[in-house]
Amino acid sequence: MYKTSDFFYDLPEELIAQTPVEPRNSSRLLKISRETGKLTHDRFYNLCSYLKKGDLLVLNDSRVLPARLYGVKEENDTFIEFLLLEQKGNMTWDIICRPAKKAKVGTVFSFGDGKLKATVTALGEDGNRTVEFSCDGNFFAVLEEIGQMPLPPYIKEKLKDKERYQTVYSRELGSAAAPTAGLHFTPEMLEEIKAMGVKIAYVTLHVGLGTFRPVKVDSITDHHMHSEHYYMPLETAKAIRETKENGGRVIAVGTTSCRTLESVGKFFGEIDGEREYEGYTDIFIYPPYEFRVIDALITNFHLPESTLIMLVSAFLGYEKTMAAYKAAVDEKYRFFSFGDSMFIS
Repeated sequence: MYKTSDFFYDLPEELIAQTPVEPRNSSRLLKISRETGKLTHDRFYNLCSYLKKGDLLVLNDSRVLPARLYGVKEENDTFIEFLLLEQKGNMTWDIICRPAKKAKVGTVFSFGDGKLKATVTALGEDGNRTVEFSCDGNFFAVLEEIGQMPLPPYIKEKLKDKERYQTVYSRELGSAAAPTAGLHFTPEMLEEIKAMGVKIAYVTLHVGLGTFRPVKVDSITDHHMHSEHYYMPLETAKAIRETKENGGRVIAVGTTSCRTLESVGKFFGEIDGEREYEGYTDIFIYPPYEFRVIDALITNFHLPESTLIMLVSAFLGYEKTMAAYKAAVDEKYRFFSFGDSMFIS
């Protein structure tokens, strides 16, 4: 059984992408064969040359909330920072706050010069709190106005355009982080893909920050995954069933799409194409793992010792994955959220 330390690799800090490339699809693409491990260095705008008529791309259409809020404690103007994690009720949210010691039950905080207020209703672990928001007008409209994009801590530069941390097909608001494998697609590229006979379908998995939390145990089997909400509409289930029956490939765009598809496959068995699927998943995919649904994977380069590099290793194979990451470092690929991509088939 693998240990967490087995998934470590050396990454020079200058290879951590701080800004997105322009245009979106000009990022580099490392094409990898699951069978042989052969590496091909290319650009994302050439992805179509690796797709075939009858394939199915499955995209996660979740949209990132501008979930970082800066405000003050009402009674004494003490600074507070909120990060929205998950909506629990109409105006009730689980959040992370800093400094957490300032957020006792009953404390009221104000954001955007009073446009949004929050009262702490319950305490959680690791600085988590449950709060009840109040505002005049629509909560999400106010959030769009005063909230900041929750960029990962390894990105130090301020984002000039909020939409560059959204995929061009995002529509279902609810993620605390972007499904970054999809950031490389442009509307024109998606049309080109459809024109060549490749189908496109959508799932929704709202990305929680737990996705990026480091694995802090020596044995990966001792790591407990967070739970995230997923939804697969009927038309996507039908498309998967038809693709499988016709010999095409189901290609997951991102680890979030992969986790959604494999969760449905694990929990429900064969996708029958006659119903929608919805629920919560805490699936943890690491080697060895038998994939039930996906045949190929488009993904970015992930943090050392993260659950995401473990998922990639489960799909590609441990040795091939670590060799691919070493090659990407040697070739000075850009890493993480705004970085370059891999296509594993």
